Amino acid sequence: MPSSAGPSIDTITEGGRVTQVGEGQDADESAPPVMTFGAPTTGEILAERYELVEHINNDSAGRLVWRGVDVILRRPVAVVLRYPGGDSATEMLQAAVAASRVIHPNLVGVYDAIDEDERAYVVREWVDGRSLREMVADEPLDSARATAIGSAIASALAAVHATGMVHGNVHPGTVMISDDGRVVLADARTDGNDSQESDVRAVGGILYFALTGHWPHTEAPLRGATAGHGRAAIPDAVRDADGALAAPRQVRAGVPAYLDDLTMDLLDAEIAPPSSDVLAAELARLDVPAEDQFLDNSGPLRFAAEPGEEPSPLAAAGGRKVAIGIAGLLAVALVGLLIGISTLGGDDKDPQTNPVAAPSSSAPAQAEPPAAAVGPLRIEDIRIIDPDSTKRNELDNADRIIDNDKDKGWKTDTYTRPDFGNLKDGMGVWIDLGSPHTVKSVQVSLSSTGATAELLAGTTNPPSTSNGDKQLVQDYKKTRIGQPFEDHDGTTMAFDGFDADKKYRYLLFWITELPATEGGFGLGVQEIAVQGS
Repeated sequence: MPSSAGPSIDTITEGGRVTQVGEGQDADESAPPVMTFGAPTTGEILAERYELVEHINNDSAGRLVWRGVDVILRRPVAVVLRYPGGDSATEMLQAAVAASRVIHPNLVGVYDAIDEDERAYVVREWVDGRSLREMVADEPLDSARATAIGSAIASALAAVHATGMVHGNVHPGTVMISDDGRVVLADARTDGNDSQESDVRAVGGILYFALTGHWPHTEAPLRGATAGHGRAAIPDAVRDADGALAAPRQVRAGVPAYLDDLTMDLLDAEIAPPSSDVLAAELARLDVPAEDQFLDNSGPLRFAAEPGEEPSPLAAAGGRKVAIGIAGLLAVALVGLLIGISTLGGDDKDPQTNPVAAPSSSAPAQAEPPAAAVGPLRIEDIRIIDPDSTKRNELDNADRIIDNDKDKGWKTDTYTRPDFGNLKDGMGVWIDLGSPHTVKSVQVSLSSTGATAELLAGTTNPPSTSNGDKQLVQDYKKTRIGQPFEDHDGTTMAFDGFDADKKYRYLLFWITELPATEGGFGLGVQEIAVQGS
């Protein structure tokens, strides 16, 4: 894993009390001293909004971690304070701002980042639960649970990577599991050495750790987890005399072969990893309900399919297994060609006496062609949907939403109230992919935070009239993709609740409430990008 300075937020349990501390470690005697000048007190309200309820702990970098309450929205929050603010807090604040732009159910929400010079603080989602590090400390996880966690983290990374950003801080201390079973990734913290590839390889580290209880140190030792560092040191992976990493199945019995193969391939620097969205799609195929507690050992979760197996999208990632598979196919094809030439080349035999055998009904079926790689889908048509307006004066400039320029876009008029001035139920952006596609995700970039919206899908394309728009919305509301975003705190909405067995052509980004803007309420949609195959 690439190293980067600064702590990360993690949840652990101390004596039955949920705490949130940094870098997946308990605060201990080695933590830097905390400046107490102007230190906050219980009941203090920061930025006229965030009330401090309880000082939970000091993280391993000396930052104060408080449990608080947003007095406006009445929701619990975690407040991480750093002394002093100013230039020394720039990296922490910049990382928080970047993270706030991506909204995803498997990412910890970042609500605010404030610099008061003498101190700086980040306000983020409060997660009741514990970290993967703490969970695995009890015992390694079964393959089903490990797969589910890997799937959630890969999905979160796919959302981050779709915006062009890197997380750079994926390890057992930043993977959290809430009391209700939700898996979330916290505290993106990147530096010049981070890359999307290192993020993907880190998923291999998460799988390895979940299955074995050991950290494989994919590219560098886990920050804060080297031998003897603090009470929360994570055991290094088992290695042979030459330093080679032991496979999960060598450490622990019962790990399915395909999951073992995938984990080791992700950790192998000689094998090019797949993109995060391809990895997420493949892990999602094998993610089963927790109560099932088992996975079929014949699953296709590997970089290249063996003969007779269903080909995997991961085969597109390349690597030695793919090369071996291709070599085998070429050898079979060459033998078949030579036999065919020999059979057809005999001029002393009547072809009718040696007919080619017809395929037997009992012969094994040919394997399906490899699944198409996930990538950007072209939007063939786009228009604004405005069913409740007679003026219809907000329909122009829809093409700016797909011009790859986030500085330009379509925007609504300015209204006196967030509910479109009580004049309409909403407005939307309709897109046509040209033909049905398997869709993985939709990313929507907005001009400001605070909007409420959802993604819908349909099969009809009525005329672009007020009545036609009403018919379209009525039809599309029958199919919602994922959950609506309500009063969201970022400028990017990521929708990934698509049915993998269904194809989509028409989608509708439907806005129901507008955020505050200069002179009233309004919203701009800057870009929409669709990933799929």
